[in-house]
Amino acid sequence: MNFQLHPRLQQDCITIGRFELCRLLMMNDSQYPWFILVPEISNLTELYQLDNTQREMLMEESCYLAENLVELFQADKMNIANIGNMVAQLHIHHIVRYQTDSAWPAPVWGKFAAVPYTDAQREERVGQVTARLSEKLHLIE
Repeated sequence: MNFQLHPRLQQDCITIGRFELCRLLMMNDSQYPWFILVPEISNLTELYQLDNTQREMLMEESCYLAENLVELFQADKMNIANIGNMVAQLHIHHIVRYQTDSAWPAPVWGKFAAVPYTDAQREERVGQVTARLSEKLHLIE
């Protein structure tokens, strides 16, 4: 497998682990619980490039992640999006939203500059998520 994570995703995110198909990243922005699934397939830019089995697996992983994020963080709404204008590599954003968050009801993109996690915040958030997803998530060492 020659999969390479896009440099922008490497720069902006914290790698948490992997599911069967996708790598799980956390956006380094402490304003929102914000996670990204990236199918570990080389040269992939669009959903239609996945075969049927991969599409089903991506949908299962996305729904599993979203359901657990809603319960873990008591979300008012989940924003799930595949845009790719800045990073062409196929990646699916999963953003926990609250009616009280600073960007509500607008999208989070470009609204405010990212506020990186402190070391303690990052450890806590990653610990919460990995514990919650431990049934299907494999940690990357």
